[in-house]
Amino acid sequence: MTQTTEQPRRFEPPVTPTTAPFWEATRERRFLLQWCSDCGHAIFFPREVCPRCLGSRLEWRPSAGSGAVYTFTVEYNPQNSNLTPPYTIALIDLDEGVRMMSNVVGCPPQEVRVGMRVKITWEGLSDGRNLPQFEPA
Repeated sequence: MTQTTEQPRRFEPPVTPTTAPFWEATRERRFLLQWCSDCGHAIFFPREVCPRCLGSRLEWRPSAGSGAVYTFTVEYNPQNSNLTPPYTIALIDLDEGVRMMSNVVGCPPQEVRVGMRVKITWEGLSDGRNLPQFEPA
């Protein structure tokens, strides 16, 4: 009997010791951000030291996953044939003060606007993790 494994539909970010708490939380659809205990700065993407003060006392805190579109682009010719165009790639300014790259889903690309309020939603990955994405709030 042959066993088949599910092929990822998209690039699936790797898990490292630094990112493991973030990705483990996504299994329960919880969105965490790192915070620096030295300067109080929110951090995204996960790192080993604070990019603001270089402090290493970092902790994980829940985030509501809400923010606004800072900028975006619409992809009509994806390099990954598993993704169906068009789709929106955006920089999202989270309410905690960090900026992250993600997709805006749940609305046609032509409706996405700079400043549009968004909230987190999830896309399941092949290993049980969930990829954070954003939809109109």
